[in-house]
Amino acid sequence: MRTDYKLDMTMMYAFHDALRRDLQQVGTMEARSDGWDLFEMLLHLHHTVEDDSLWPVVRDAVEGRPDDIRLLDEMATEHAAIPPLLEAITAALASGSSAPEARAELAAKLAEHLTHEENATLPLIDATLTEEQWMTFGMTATQRVGPNMPKFLPWLLDGADDDMTARVLAIVPPPVADTYRAEWQPAYAAQDWWAVAPT
Repeated sequence: MRTDYKLDMTMMYAFHDALRRDLQQVGTMEARSDGWDLFEMLLHLHHTVEDDSLWPVVRDAVEGRPDDIRLLDEMATEHAAIPPLLEAITAALASGSSAPEARAELAAKLAEHLTHEENATLPLIDATLTEEQWMTFGMTATQRVGPNMPKFLPWLLDGADDDMTARVLAIVPPPVADTYRAEWQPAYAAQDWWAVAPT
């Protein structure tokens, strides 16, 4: 994780790390599970909030800069490639198949997108948006998570190192961090998320 941004990119990197972690599970899964359902839901949430509330703001800020507009177009195209793969995998799992080709394509496309975003788009965002604009996006993302926060925060920090965990918990309100430690994380850790879901 880069630390020289003027904007705080902690949550973005934490989210990307969590997606990469779950891709390891997706690569070997053979049946539907609560882990797949949570991954699918949070990935969709992450991309739609970027599509709705981040890229338009950046696009307005870089008006008249063709290279930057092209980069944002690439982000939109990369996002659009993901939902059909998620749908194909879910449909296959429902019919008793593990969809190995779709899973492999999802892993490749998502990993490539995350790296592209980190290497090219996050620096553009950092150079372009104000702190207020970035914070507004963050608040919108938090609102989208809404009632899923008790699952989202432990999911986000599952396997994170001490530094990343401390960074994330320093961002959230203290009562949320306390509830995470006392209730949400223990409940999340007690569940085998990638066990086969009952039919």
